[in-house]
Amino acid sequence: MSAFWLTLLTPVIGAVVLAWIPRLQVSSWLNVGFCALEFLASVVMAYQIKQQGVYITPGFQIDAFNIYLIMLTAFVGLTTAIFSRPYMQDVCEQGRLTRSRMRLYHAMYQAFLFTMLLALSSDNLGILWVAVEGATLATVLLVSLYRTPESIEAAWKYFILCGVGIALALFGTVLVYFAAQHALPDPEQGLNWHTLFEHAQALNPTVMSIAFVFLLVGYGTKVGLVPMHFWLPDAHSEGPTPVSAVLSGLLLNVALYAVVRFKMLVDGALAGADTPDMAGHLMMGFGLLSFSIAVLSLQRQKDIKRLFSYSSIEHMGLMTFAFGMGGSLATFAGLLHMLVHSLTKSAIFVTVGHASHIANTQRIEHIRGLIRTQPGVGWGLLLGVAAIAGFPPFGLFSSEFLILSATIQSWPWLTLLLLTGLGIAFAGLFRNVHPMVYGTAPDGQAAVSANMLPVVLHLLLVLWLGLAIPAFLSGWLNDVTVLISGKGL
Repeated sequence: MSAFWLTLLTPVIGAVVLAWIPRLQVSSWLNVGFCALEFLASVVMAYQIKQQGVYITPGFQIDAFNIYLIMLTAFVGLTTAIFSRPYMQDVCEQGRLTRSRMRLYHAMYQAFLFTMLLALSSDNLGILWVAVEGATLATVLLVSLYRTPESIEAAWKYFILCGVGIALALFGTVLVYFAAQHALPDPEQGLNWHTLFEHAQALNPTVMSIAFVFLLVGYGTKVGLVPMHFWLPDAHSEGPTPVSAVLSGLLLNVALYAVVRFKMLVDGALAGADTPDMAGHLMMGFGLLSFSIAVLSLQRQKDIKRLFSYSSIEHMGLMTFAFGMGGSLATFAGLLHMLVHSLTKSAIFVTVGHASHIANTQRIEHIRGLIRTQPGVGWGLLLGVAAIAGFPPFGLFSSEFLILSATIQSWPWLTLLLLTGLGIAFAGLFRNVHPMVYGTAPDGQAAVSANMLPVVLHLLLVLWLGLAIPAFLSGWLNDVTVLISGKGL
């Protein structure tokens, strides 16, 4: 399948080329061009998968689950690159970055996309681990791009915490391989996910249970689950705004994707055990803890990027909880939430980048009157927050409503906790956003050129998904639901 190889190899070529181009105008446009090619190739690949079914080649497998995330990754990568082109040029003109740092930025941006696409498309659990670790290394360089003491500290914290987490994930992967040696006809296939999935019931349930604990904590560090979340607010607040957009909109999804893949194996192995839902219950526990801590932390943030970083932790916890509940409705809701959250949060970070440029600070108390001096940015921030808070008719209202409906069916006593948390999150967001949008603008705050195209496009898509989910997307998500939970809606 040529579209697959084009999608996977384009960012590799892009990283090599962009590392050597000195002219910023050329490299920024080439970065957009490479991302556009990746997205177009992913669309072609998605069409082929829809027509032909699962695509398996040595080391790789493309099915309904990962192709939808591959296309989402390529799309958000493209729109963020479009925003990044003028934004990072302004940063460079302000003297915050040298031209050599800009070459590093563009090269690592493509390398980051490559590692995520590799993680999503790999059928080998070892390559999945290597790809997630590669994404860590690429983003460490991006987070520390400004070379301020704060950005270097954030990069080190990110590197150390995620390094420990990924080491735990490696040990969990080794345990899965150990369990496969006694269950598969060909033990050499012990790291191939589709082979393991076919023989999941033969895997040792005790070993798989222990493995999943390490895998959930390990990959959960990258998801941003509490208490392994401390890297995420710092990395988001100190790195360039485009990096925050792809971190929150894409990388967290990839890590959660890995957890769900392993959960599918553990569910098969524990099907006849005394605790068949062990993996799901662990995910529910970590998800609820993350959701609860994040909504409380929203109330005390003073930095606009840290505010929305905790919002990301909140929503990743909600998704983890949904996938942990299992069942067709909760799984469908988790998949939809993953999609609309990525679109909305990346749009918000684009808007936040413009707002911090206008006010020349990320401190919330110094950002005021956006809707008067910069109406596009003000309205973008207001509508983005309305969407992420779950206001109808945006798509997050639909996904959160489905998650609540699934909770009422399976765990009705947890519904009040979720509703209370969503209300607290709403209060924390709008308490801070209202003065930033409607407050009195400080003297000298003037309008600047703002590229709001990605924001408009993302929010229109989220609005569309809230009003009516297209039949092809509904069928697509239902196919993934069947793959994960065993039954569809």
